[in-house]
Amino acid sequence: MTGSGPKLGVLLLVAVLLQTVVVTITVLHFTTALNSIKETFSRSSVSCLTGTDLQSITDARGDLCWQVTQQVHLLIEKSLSQQSQRQRQRQRQRQNSSEVKDEVSQVLLSLSRPKVAAHVTGSFVPKLERAGGAPVFAGRRVYGQKISWWEGRKGLAFLQDVQLVDGELVVSQPGLYYVYAQTYFRHSHLGEDGEDSEEVEDRGKPLLQYIYKKMSSYPAPILLMKTSRTSCWSQGSQYSLHSAHQGGLFPLTTGDRLFVTVTNASAVDMDEETSFFGAFLIS
Repeated sequence: MTGSGPKLGVLLLVAVLLQTVVVTITVLHFTTALNSIKETFSRSSVSCLTGTDLQSITDARGDLCWQVTQQVHLLIEKSLSQQSQRQRQRQRQRQNSSEVKDEVSQVLLSLSRPKVAAHVTGSFVPKLERAGGAPVFAGRRVYGQKISWWEGRKGLAFLQDVQLVDGELVVSQPGLYYVYAQTYFRHSHLGEDGEDSEEVEDRGKPLLQYIYKKMSSYPAPILLMKTSRTSCWSQGSQYSLHSAHQGGLFPLTTGDRLFVTVTNASAVDMDEETSFFGAFLIS
């Protein structure tokens, strides 16, 4: 018994030493294998990012390296797309800003230009003074009686770089003008016992309005427009109202004159809201 005790202790010591050696060898083996795996994965990751082995990456779509590469490509494409969108937005903003500046410049330029326009209105004149109308020019027939009692300064009337001379608008600048006129005819009716022969004669006749242009280079006025209304009314009514309106675009030169004639000047109601005449520069 005393001899077997030392032997047993030696055997236990040897077993512990062997177990320690085996564990050490195992740990060293796993450490070496882990380092090898890390080095391999690192080289593979670098190859994914640098593209040194793109063919093998494309062939292995399920590989981790392929997935990493795809994610990187998607991020790059997204970044480039966002950058391109920002550039387009900046270009549109610059373009819009330039267009706005051009429009503002045009508006300011148009505001700085003198406005060429005129709007003259009816002016009260006793009926006897305008019964015959103003004289017109010889050498060529001019229809109607010229209205020469327009108002150019008071009330709704105004003159802007246009003159009013003897019932005629005198153009100061050449260009394309919109010309217009309206006359308001008012016929009063008398009873059958005291019916005026002039009213009887005028009943049923058309009421005509003409707009003429005079040019220094042409000897006679030129008819631009005319319009008419048929004056039919009931004998039992106290008066009849008829309006004649017309307008159009015409090229005019400096010094041209515009005037209005009607068939019956004594019947024109010269109120500023009903009878008027004007022109303004378009371009």
